[in-house]
Amino acid sequence: MKTPKLIFIVLISLTGFISFGQGLNDGPYVFINKTNLIQKNIVEGKVITKTLERSAFPKTYPAEPSVFLGVEKIAALSDIHGQYDLAIDVLKNNSIIDDDLNWSFGKGHLIIVGDIFDRGPKVTEMLWLIYKLEQQAKQQGGYLHFLLGNHEYMVLHKDLRYVNEKYLNVSKLLDLDYDKLYSNTTILGRWLRSKSTILRLNDHVFVHGGISQDFLSKIGFDVEVINETMRVSIDISKSELKSTDFYTNYYGSTGPIWYRGYFNDHLEHEDIDEVLSKTDSEHIIVGHCSFDEVIRVFEGKIFGVDSSIKKGEYGEVLFIENGRHYRGLKDGTRKEFD
Repeated sequence: MKTPKLIFIVLISLTGFISFGQGLNDGPYVFINKTNLIQKNIVEGKVITKTLERSAFPKTYPAEPSVFLGVEKIAALSDIHGQYDLAIDVLKNNSIIDDDLNWSFGKGHLIIVGDIFDRGPKVTEMLWLIYKLEQQAKQQGGYLHFLLGNHEYMVLHKDLRYVNEKYLNVSKLLDLDYDKLYSNTTILGRWLRSKSTILRLNDHVFVHGGISQDFLSKIGFDVEVINETMRVSIDISKSELKSTDFYTNYYGSTGPIWYRGYFNDHLEHEDIDEVLSKTDSEHIIVGHCSFDEVIRVFEGKIFGVDSSIKKGEYGEVLFIENGRHYRGLKDGTRKEFD
């Protein structure tokens, strides 16, 4: 999908514009009408509405591939939770983006393993930056993958318990429930619906929560089928999802977006080996469980990349190159795992 130049112009300018400032600033939110696009920004607490040509943004976003092989350079982090400024520092210092917030990772693949939404005050900024970087990466032969985590699915299903107060005020000003800002009639909403929940790069599987033995026993592991099933579920009401065992299997505590068992369930190496065998992988990389740094457990079979960026103080990125795994520290220093 080729991105019109207008999108880059809009997004580059907005990356610098969007901030708290003295008043409430947010946006853009781009709504799709039959004849045009309606862009709404909030500037110093006032709603600014602008009409755009329908060609200003793509209206369709094909489902993203679930499997990539032969990738030589990989980076992963997760659980940004609206902490845009810290995420920018981590990405710039580790040479994934440059000082102008453009893609500088070449043919590398960056995976954001879920949870950009909720908690922090700069979710919108992060989403539009990823939108822009995603297109820039493809133009350089690289790829940016944004996997959906439990907080993306929570917002899309109207669970707003963790939404920052700023966005509740945004909703009031726009006279729309927060989840409607990401409905299927918005640019960001359609873009989000193209995203995967599980990704395979080489012999690594990436997923926000994890792949549990329980999930495998009930559902199996066809990545494309699971991803499409999760995409379809976005526009099915929670009550309907709960009318069968679907919700428990996919959205429950042993499902891929909520599972915490690798760190909390006292699993044995044999349990992990069974999961790796059934997923045809050597390593699984997850977010969701917060630590002070990127960690590995079970002799490097499992990596946790939620380095508590959500606190707004520190964060890391996992690098995978030539079969080796490194912690990319906030200052850009790399430390190889023993």
